[in-house]
Amino acid sequence: MTVTSLRATPALIVLAVMGACSDKGGDPLKQYGPNPYLPEPHQYLLPPMSVPKAVGWKPGETPTVPAGLRIQAMATGLMHPRIVYTLPNGDVLVVESNSPGTLPFRPKDYIQGKVKARAGAAAKGGNRITLLRDANGDGVPELKTVLVDQLHSPFGVAWVAGTLYVANTDAIIAFPYAVGTTKITAPGVKLADLPAGPIDHHWTKSMVVSADGSKLYVGVGSNSNVTENGMAVEEGRAAIYEVDRLTGAKRIYATGTRNPTNLAIQPGTGQLFAVVNERDEIGPDLVPDYLSSIKDGGFYGWPWSYWGQHVDVRVHPQNPGMVARAIKPDYGLSSHVAALGLAFSDGETLSSKFASGAFVGEHGSWDRNPLNGYQVIFVPFAAGKPVGMPISVVTGFLAFDHKTVRGRPVGVALDRTGALLVADDVGNIVWRVSAGAGR
Repeated sequence: MTVTSLRATPALIVLAVMGACSDKGGDPLKQYGPNPYLPEPHQYLLPPMSVPKAVGWKPGETPTVPAGLRIQAMATGLMHPRIVYTLPNGDVLVVESNSPGTLPFRPKDYIQGKVKARAGAAAKGGNRITLLRDANGDGVPELKTVLVDQLHSPFGVAWVAGTLYVANTDAIIAFPYAVGTTKITAPGVKLADLPAGPIDHHWTKSMVVSADGSKLYVGVGSNSNVTENGMAVEEGRAAIYEVDRLTGAKRIYATGTRNPTNLAIQPGTGQLFAVVNERDEIGPDLVPDYLSSIKDGGFYGWPWSYWGQHVDVRVHPQNPGMVARAIKPDYGLSSHVAALGLAFSDGETLSSKFASGAFVGEHGSWDRNPLNGYQVIFVPFAAGKPVGMPISVVTGFLAFDHKTVRGRPVGVALDRTGALLVADDVGNIVWRVSAGAGR
């Protein structure tokens, strides 16, 4: 790619954004659940793009929650917060991070990057983990301090038996850490390498610890939309790894998950679940992101197919054998919502409506009109599986005219009181939703 070609792209960016108006998506609610509506695919030279401008929150503004719940800013002034994680003593860790940067492989990569930056995706990340201590549980921390910094695009985090594990974009780092300590001073030790490289298309590495504490599960996204960068750069990617917590020995646990952006262990069963971002550029209603249980040895379709045996004709060579193996996900989240957060509920800590199920942070679409996502939803579970229609829990990030966005939800977690925490990487805020009166 030449400098001349890159300088010619602003006009193309304008055309791409404007072009979104000519290809509107349908009702997103038709794409939630175990059998989402899947229209015929479209193919584009340049897919329609639609991204609101990031403006942040004005003083006094907050997202909106249902009646009977209260929302407040637990921490402000952060640097691109992505993940929230509660330690056993109630301290909350906030991972502040962004992409390490990757070379655009195609002209459209450059264009898409510029369009996404409009919605705050290019904001500087802190490359650090901040600790919040709220001893009395009122949502107002008495302490806010940097626990560890100078990390390399961190995302997933987990604490087990005196060790804090951090999933940087290229490796899992283990830090000796006693809960209650407010500063990590000991150097971290590399536990296991993770796929990265000069092309690091999906840089986030999600992570969760197994129910028995012996394994770490790590999500690694693909290095492209649908292999347009070649299969060589996809080696070991679009997969979920199982890593031995003590030795660092790792194996691929599941494959075909285009971008497993967050992982969680289901309470009671120990079952691994993931939210996965599916492929783009074949229409506003394809392909739905999804929430699914993950099977050991399971294959979930990428790149050859989606939602089971729906073949993606853009991929060459085709692979009918792998298509036949593809597992249909448990639950569609509708198309292009960019689901980035996942946390199971813990009984009726907020209300009876949220007693059994999972909270999902939907970061929001960039290639769909009307826009989709930009909210936190709750997916009800029955008999251990997601069922029924989702419930909107935290909304108001996106303006009514869809032209500006105040914030974008990413990671979600429960604090020690059962309140819901939401990382907002555009507002640079952690929001706290609790039971009680108030907006």
